[in-house]
Amino acid sequence: MVDRTEPRPTAASIERALRRAASGLALDVDEAAALLAARGAALDELLRVAGDIRDAGLRDAGRPGVVTYSRKVFVPLTRLCRDRCHYCTFATVPHRLPAAFLDRDEVLAIARQGAAQGCKEALFTLGDRPEERWPAAREWLDARGYDSTLDYLRACAVAVLEETGLLPHLNPGVLSWSELQRLKPVAPSMGMMLETTATRLWSEPGGPHFGSPDKEPAVRLRVLDDAGRVGVPFTTGILIGIGETPAERVDALFAIRRAQRAYGHLQEVIVQNFRAKPDTAMRGMPDAELHDLAATVAVARVLLGPGARIQAPPNLIAGEYALLLRAGIDDWGGVSPVTPDHVNPERPWPQLDELARRTAEAGFTLRERLTIYPEYVRAGDPWLDPRLLPHVSALADPATGLAVESARPQGRPWQEPEEVFGGGRTDLHATIDTTGRTGDRRGDFDNVYGDWSEVAAQADASRAGAGAAAAAGAAATAGEGAGDAELRAG
Repeated sequence: MVDRTEPRPTAASIERALRRAASGLALDVDEAAALLAARGAALDELLRVAGDIRDAGLRDAGRPGVVTYSRKVFVPLTRLCRDRCHYCTFATVPHRLPAAFLDRDEVLAIARQGAAQGCKEALFTLGDRPEERWPAAREWLDARGYDSTLDYLRACAVAVLEETGLLPHLNPGVLSWSELQRLKPVAPSMGMMLETTATRLWSEPGGPHFGSPDKEPAVRLRVLDDAGRVGVPFTTGILIGIGETPAERVDALFAIRRAQRAYGHLQEVIVQNFRAKPDTAMRGMPDAELHDLAATVAVARVLLGPGARIQAPPNLIAGEYALLLRAGIDDWGGVSPVTPDHVNPERPWPQLDELARRTAEAGFTLRERLTIYPEYVRAGDPWLDPRLLPHVSALADPATGLAVESARPQGRPWQEPEEVFGGGRTDLHATIDTTGRTGDRRGDFDNVYGDWSEVAAQADASRAGAGAAAAAGAAATAGEGAGDAELRAG
């Protein structure tokens, strides 16, 4: 790959960006990238600013000083994948596995073990569409009557809901709009890491995503938008230290911010540091440095604002809990007392008592949440499908939207809702409704579907572009007409 090293920002540019951040002024890409280079006293000031923003957001959310986590089990439904990410140890080849997929009984055994330990989330992690690369995956699905990996994932999610009561969180990679629609009724939340918007890391030989069709940034950005259109509480994030420049790292955060402002669906943003693993193409790459991670978390907090929920995985930070809390995180993500982190198997989860203790030492209280974040639990429709409401309500505190820590999941029926006709008014042709909604739209219209000013700005830009194209076309046509007239006259 071509060396894309950028000149280091000057001390003056870092100080100027810090002043703007501390004053609450908007930062551009260059200013945000400069802050990534903050070290020493400048880094301390950046962490202070980010921490203050986080604290304001927690106060606004009604849970000051509360840092959350989700008690989960990790369900590696399949470790086959059609992509070839050069840092991944999760994906493997068929002959290294006893079977292409976990079968339904294996999935339920993991979920039941988690339920017995008080877990409330079943995190389904799997490779992207392995049947399109591996005949073994195609044959396994065909033998059991499933058209695709996503069909089998949906069936397993329903089984977990009905048999154990754990709430599925689905990470199947790239999804279409229709696939998001199909999976939303079986999972309160879903996720996909954006990782980076640097197309060159995908398109150039030697890049970490070269040869991985699902890692094209434009494709992943489309998924973020489609998840917003469908109304899925969605988790995303960036992976730092894989060869991106500071400007490219910041660009990914701006892209996440644009999607959140447009749709309001990004319940969580993960800032994850690259850790080199043996037996991968990137085993010789240096790990992302922890102060670089802290600076990136702080810049994410400044850019995404007080309402964002920002996470750093606690098993990848070498015990630097206080540093990441200073940087502005307010969530530790999913932590399992039962299963390992199959994506980072060499990095065990911290014990929950240890995580609570280290969080308290930094001045915060650790509280359990569900896989769907409290704001979306309390909002309900349109974020939470009615078929999931009984399962979520059984585990959630209705006042806060957080988990009831003493609650134990129990299987509950999941079914398609019955169509009920005749339940509404039948006299609208003869009378005027004086008791129902009298406005032309619901009362929370301005915020329930996202930031309409952002959508309007995009629409204006599209119209302006279309108008310019039409004017150019008209000018070209007029020019062609003049040329024809001259030709006839000649």
